[in-house]
Amino acid sequence: MSTLIVQLPAQPRLAAVHADTPAARPTPEYDWVLSTDAATSAGQAHGRCGVAQLPRAQSLVAVLPADDAGWHLITAPKAPAARLRMALAGMLEEQLLEDEQDVHLATSPSLKAGEPAWVASVGKAWLKAQLEALEATGLTVDRVVPAWAPTGAPAAHVYREATVEGDAGLRLAWRDDAGAVVLPLHSDAARALLTQPGTDTPSTWTASPDAAEAASQVAGHAVAARSNADSLLAATQTDWNLRQFDLAPQHRGSRALRDNARRFWNDTAWRPVRLGLAVLLGVQLIGANVWAWQQRQAVTERKLAVTALLQTTFPQVRAVIDAPVQMQKELDLLRTLAGKPGDTDLEPLLYAAEAAWPPSRGPADALKYEPGRLTLNSTGWSPAEVEGLRERLRALGLSLDTEPGKFTLYKGKAQP
Repeated sequence: MSTLIVQLPAQPRLAAVHADTPAARPTPEYDWVLSTDAATSAGQAHGRCGVAQLPRAQSLVAVLPADDAGWHLITAPKAPAARLRMALAGMLEEQLLEDEQDVHLATSPSLKAGEPAWVASVGKAWLKAQLEALEATGLTVDRVVPAWAPTGAPAAHVYREATVEGDAGLRLAWRDDAGAVVLPLHSDAARALLTQPGTDTPSTWTASPDAAEAASQVAGHAVAARSNADSLLAATQTDWNLRQFDLAPQHRGSRALRDNARRFWNDTAWRPVRLGLAVLLGVQLIGANVWAWQQRQAVTERKLAVTALLQTTFPQVRAVIDAPVQMQKELDLLRTLAGKPGDTDLEPLLYAAEAAWPPSRGPADALKYEPGRLTLNSTGWSPAEVEGLRERLRALGLSLDTEPGKFTLYKGKAQP
């Protein structure tokens, strides 16, 4: 399955009013990676272009810049899903730097009521404008993930902000047990963070290629360079999705079903289940084919047995086309030669009619016989008398069709 990963442009550091008029700014270009479920960018297509030139894929993931999300650790409230957003806003009212209605909130994927959980805060108008810009061309953003989140092992990443020249554009993304933060690399806050007592040294340092040397100087050892494409791929490896509440995608039911199906077919954790399901389906298919073959063999053996019985009983029959029909014809011929009536001949039907005819009714006005059917004419019957005649004939193995003044007896199922 192909996934297009797109880096959202950084949020302008201007007055909040300008964030509401994105059309006034130049159309941004996006760094992107076209992934086929690989963990590294080796062999993956990547580039930078405008939104109209972005390649198509089965899934689209947008990556939020590392310093465009604020992080808040709370105790998850016990609130229903419909009121969770309101409950979060009430808990974070004193921590948010903007009005609550101007901030988009998103909860940790592992949120459980009464337990510690991280909440991300993002400028709502800016994020909504980014999603609308991507989806205006027919693309559908399935997930929005943060480039840097407080969940995961302690780590540090140094990169250069493209909109700021020189060393002033170097940024330190830091994550430890206390949370996640992005600071200017050479700021007093960054130095205090790296030198304060009790601070756990991150187990992993990485840097963008143009910031690897500066990162090595700060870390005191060589720092591995990680391309922007690899950073985008790494961001998608978490379960975070900031498209929640009023920014949740439309058709959430079908989308959730599709996301779960995609996770089932591609997540390595589900591989044993997929293999087990494939084996089970294979066994079921083989079993169904074996059962069908056995049924065909049984039907063939029965047909051969009936054919053998016909040819043994009536040796004069050489060409067997329909054994049951041919056997019935031979039996009828023998009965005729012996002078014995069959079940559907005139005499048996007359005997049955006499036995079932109600004593209160006089003789029939007329009768007509056709092979297997006897029709009697009689008028003036009440519905109860007709039903009684039908029941008595049924006990004799015959059916009855009625028309006004006519009764037809025959052997077989009654006509509807």
